Amino acid sequence: MHASWKVRFSGEFEKPYFKQLVQFVQKERQQHTVFPPSKDMFQAFALTPFESVKVLILGQDPYHNAGQAHGMSFSVPPGVKPPPSLQNIFKEMVDDLGVPKPKTGYLEPWAQQGVLLLNATLTVRAHEAGSHQGQGWETFTDEIIRLLSAREQSMVFVLWGRYARAKNTLIGPQHRIIESAHPSPMSAHNGFFGSKPFSKINEALTSYGVSPIAWSL
Repeated sequence: MHASWKVRFSGEFEKPYFKQLVQFVQKERQQHTVFPPSKDMFQAFALTPFESVKVLILGQDPYHNAGQAHGMSFSVPPGVKPPPSLQNIFKEMVDDLGVPKPKTGYLEPWAQQGVLLLNATLTVRAHEAGSHQGQGWETFTDEIIRLLSAREQSMVFVLWGRYARAKNTLIGPQHRIIESAHPSPMSAHNGFFGSKPFSKINEALTSYGVSPIAWSL
């Protein structure tokens, strides 16, 4: 985890809810397979320092199949086939920007440019979607959204799907919120496809005097 996050999280780590959350995750790891591996749990905060965040893309759960989750929402490690939601994200990106279809689902180049790829829940039991919800992660990640919203520099919050869109109450009026249906196969045709989030993000960043994201992978 980058020092800029560590210093901001130090008080949060001492709160009773977080200590209980740590105990819960440790017990789950002893009894079940849990994704992502513990070394990758805070990967998003290692690659994108607090002051560098231009865009937050909020996911819900980490991927719950083997080899997919590595601590950044929607991203998969190099060499892993992009899951359906990520394939739909790429389809919309190609349609929106006219860029070539990515050959990788590894989104580190986005993170390095200031895109914080945050899941609301940072762990999940293997093959059991939502299994670590309601244990304290949401309290922690809501605080991250508040910390970013409190910054002076305007940024872009990307909220895909009903769950993410409910977080818009945490975000101040100086920021741009880009909302749509979730890119999953179940909902992508209900408003995600055609929403042009990538060009909208870059338009907003440019209007703030911030360099846009090079989305091509």
